[in-house]
Amino acid sequence: MKYRRLGNTEVSAIGLGAMPLSIEHRPDEDRAIATVHAALDAGVTLIDTADSYYWHAGERGHNELLVARALSRYGGDTSHILVATKGGRGRSSDGGWTVNGAPAHLKAAAEASLRRLGGDAIGLYQLHKPDPEVPWADSVGALRELLDAGTIRCAGISNVTTDQIQEAHAILGDALVSVQNQYSPAVRDSEPTLELSTRLGLAFLPWSPLGGISRSALDGPSGSTSAGTVFHRIAAEHGVSVQRVVLAWLLSRSPAVIPIPGASRPESIQDSAGATDLELSPAELQRGW
Repeated sequence: MKYRRLGNTEVSAIGLGAMPLSIEHRPDEDRAIATVHAALDAGVTLIDTADSYYWHAGERGHNELLVARALSRYGGDTSHILVATKGGRGRSSDGGWTVNGAPAHLKAAAEASLRRLGGDAIGLYQLHKPDPEVPWADSVGALRELLDAGTIRCAGISNVTTDQIQEAHAILGDALVSVQNQYSPAVRDSEPTLELSTRLGLAFLPWSPLGGISRSALDGPSGSTSAGTVFHRIAAEHGVSVQRVVLAWLLSRSPAVIPIPGASRPESIQDSAGATDLELSPAELQRGW
């Protein structure tokens, strides 16, 4: 495993997105725990979760509790593992997603997350999504209060624009350490936020980093070659999985990038972790772009 900077902490260049372990079509607990343990065995030291990663009503915090149980049952040292959680979203009765960026809600949510995860403070707490009904400065200000209270050690923001990054950085200063936006072969409109994050020294955590590489995504418009096709061809040439190629490509985009691919099987996260050892040539990187 290779490592990258996230604030003042060194973390694995590939993290584990734990969401699939708790939402719809989730595995049973034994396989979920085994998936987290496989990530740790592969050298993963960053686990991304959220209080809103659950399936059924009344399960808020399911994923945080699961991650905490997995860490407590691991046979090795976990003191160096950074668990990054998020607040500001929820699930509706029909399975949809809600947003609540009110300062009082965020502070109460962070305190509840800390109780579920255990420890003295949350290593990285991320504002899950801007709430259009709440001034952005007010939501970010809640993170400032959580930092001052010692509830969280570092702050991150997610699903944001370049203007929102700039404003949050002005409020939080060096305590703002990460941006988590969607970025993948299929979704590249976060390129400006990636560039800004790199300039500001913020880690950039692409969520859904493997978008656009499924077999159903292979056929582009008539007469074109889709991004998915290109990555599959490169994978075949190297004799590795396409997900490993995509993650290696993402790592090449900037030293700030730390992908957090989701996994629901031990084999999947172990394969993803191998992306740090895959060297793509300049020609291959250009083909991916």
